[in-house]
Amino acid sequence: MILLIAGLCGVVTGWFDLNEFNQASEVVSDLFIRMLKLISLPIIFFALVSTLSGMGNASDVKRLGGQVLKYTVITTLVAATVALALYLFIAPAGNISPLAAAAEPSGPSGSYWSYLIGVIPSSFIEPFYTHNVMGVLFLALLLSAATMALENQHKEVLHSFFDSMFAAIMKMTGLILKLMPLAVWAFVNQFIHDLQGQAILQDLALYLLCVLLANIVQAGLILPLFLKFKGISPWQTMKAMWPALTVAFFAKSSAAALPYAVECAEKDMKVQSKVARFSLPLCITVNMNACAAFILITVLFVSQSNGVMFSPLELLSWIVIASIAAIGNAGVPMGCYMLSSAFLAAMGVPLQLLVIILPFYALIDMLESAINVWSDSCVTAMVNADLLPDMSLREGESDKATQVDHH
Repeated sequence: MILLIAGLCGVVTGWFDLNEFNQASEVVSDLFIRMLKLISLPIIFFALVSTLSGMGNASDVKRLGGQVLKYTVITTLVAATVALALYLFIAPAGNISPLAAAAEPSGPSGSYWSYLIGVIPSSFIEPFYTHNVMGVLFLALLLSAATMALENQHKEVLHSFFDSMFAAIMKMTGLILKLMPLAVWAFVNQFIHDLQGQAILQDLALYLLCVLLANIVQAGLILPLFLKFKGISPWQTMKAMWPALTVAFFAKSSAAALPYAVECAEKDMKVQSKVARFSLPLCITVNMNACAAFILITVLFVSQSNGVMFSPLELLSWIVIASIAAIGNAGVPMGCYMLSSAFLAAMGVPLQLLVIILPFYALIDMLESAINVWSDSCVTAMVNADLLPDMSLREGESDKATQVDHH
């Protein structure tokens, strides 16, 4: 409600086009962007490292965790790929062709090989002061892999440190977000002041259509096909998990739906307890299909709307970047939105349009939370089918599954 009021105030002051308001909005927006840039790369780095470094290394955990991560990575990559395909087809960024700058990469100059080499920094701090997002992701993955390979004693200490650092960064983010109403006013004021014609409104509508279609295709087509391939009934799975999906939708939180998801998986989907109680909490942390689609579409849309061009290789690389970011994203409020803003801030892209998207994100977040839990349920069902085939909710066998006891 406060953000809505702030946005309406921005519309009014922008409409009157008073010089005092315009100057004040420029100062406020500049300060807000500076603060977002301050925390942008640390959010990306510590979100990924704190998540991955906490994964266990015992044999049972490896077996179950390996299956969960396998399906998580596959479904997340597919979600990002579908999002990119829809983005290229719908082209929400006005008349800007997504491939218009194939000969002018926005990243490091030179060949694609030099671009790939630029991903590996020459020092640990270099990607942070050069705003090399790919370099930060590379360091996070490398450090996470090294941490997971350590003995438990050292691993637990490092994971506790990374987790505490991420909590501190998120506390800073929370303080900055308290200024969000003022920032919304400033950005909306500037947006109305700079608005030329109605083209941007059409572009925004196409962007929202792109995000919604990407989520609907992933939830209604891709994930059911995965289940069908495993011989699992998508309809029966959806029916069994519906209470948890409803909670996730209205609570706008996949974490809030976790107790209901575990209960539905065990009682209605007939997943063995040890699978449900391991897979679902892990999926809540790392399996965010809808987040990958949102990050990819939002970053490309806001960037290209501000004149930033991408080569074909860079567009494809965003499939990997968005997938890694979604897997490393913690289950915090507005997590996907904050990661998108972190990427854009790190790239030096103006964030006015991103703040215009914010009022619509409340509805998008509801849909994404439900789809994330649906994806978690599908991954859990597939892991259960792989490890304990007779316990899975197979087509025509859902009634028999309750009679099988596995040891």
